[in-house]
Amino acid sequence: MGTVLDYLKKYGDCSFKEMPMTEVDSLALCQLSYLKFDGMVPGLRDDRPSVELRSLVDHPDFEQLFADTRYEKVNRELFNNMLAGKRFGSLKLNCYVNIIVQKWETQFSAVTFILDDGTVYVAYRGTDESIVGWKEDFNMAFLSPVPGQEMSVDYLNTAASRIRGSFYVGGHSKGGNLAVYSAMNCRREVLERIVKIFSMDGPGFRPEVLEKCRFDLIADRVVKILPHSSLVGMLFESNMNFQVVESKTFGLLQHDPYTWKVEDTHLVRADALYERRKQMDNTLNEWILSLDEQQLRIFVDTLFQVISASKADNLIDFTAEWRRSMNGIVAALKDIDEETAGILKKIVKSLFVIASTNRKKEAASRKEATLNRLAARQKPAKQNRTKPSARKA
Repeated sequence: MGTVLDYLKKYGDCSFKEMPMTEVDSLALCQLSYLKFDGMVPGLRDDRPSVELRSLVDHPDFEQLFADTRYEKVNRELFNNMLAGKRFGSLKLNCYVNIIVQKWETQFSAVTFILDDGTVYVAYRGTDESIVGWKEDFNMAFLSPVPGQEMSVDYLNTAASRIRGSFYVGGHSKGGNLAVYSAMNCRREVLERIVKIFSMDGPGFRPEVLEKCRFDLIADRVVKILPHSSLVGMLFESNMNFQVVESKTFGLLQHDPYTWKVEDTHLVRADALYERRKQMDNTLNEWILSLDEQQLRIFVDTLFQVISASKADNLIDFTAEWRRSMNGIVAALKDIDEETAGILKKIVKSLFVIASTNRKKEAASRKEATLNRLAARQKPAKQNRTKPSARKA
């Protein structure tokens, strides 16, 4: 039992004409979209031909691809394993976009891959290490659409107008949310060309967004996959229409797709989400939906005001300079005005109230289930005790 990297070694010489798209291929392409293709791949509105993945090896900025130090080693292995076989060896790239706009609190990136059988995979990048990228994730709690979601719709419509063929759309983390959102809101003629939509541990949507955007039109084409201890993918996940897979690690580290277990051509299925994790996710969702827009804005804005006080532009610097970051955070907390601090205390208190209520409900449910099991065991026991006296008679 291996990972996506082992899959590429084993099936790298099977072309897409010989073996159609699998969920593991989707995972590989979603992770490939995290590479920094700036200046190497034609932009969304450039009238330039696609470039082959292998051609990037000779590009003077080749090392820039692996600028994300968190996954540098495994991303290099992913890239090399893709080039080693004919399945991805002739992969072409086009329509690359990478936008970070601080004032809009937006981080958006996407790239389009053309496979050897002519099909197309539109991949939306998930949250990168930038602070503004994580702020946009939190904004999804109360804004719809966020700028990144609007950009995803324009991206899909524009890419589809430039490139012919059937489409797969997908992404990991926030990218999964953008994949589903763009498919729900793209032009009808584009929607008809979409084969499947992959959301790899991507957050869901508030119920009113699903209804407004007619999720029902694409529901049968959405493949949502979560690791068995998911947090990100369970945000606003209300219809429970997802598949759970096993990971080689524990807790929130399971968000890393390189830890997901692969067997042959598929991800290894788990029975269900961990029960404790599911309870925590349900409590978090219930809490978010219980707050009004103003409360959510205050909570998220204050949280990132405090984080920004660390003077770090990205999470790598934030964690690398931990002592300096904490000094900035402590100072920022002292500067929060009394009114905002009072509101924050009420907001956080409401989370604990909901969590406490849910724990009591869960305890009552377990107690009732235990009593029912005991009652079921006692019933046949009583019946057995009457049999000897019946034989004596």
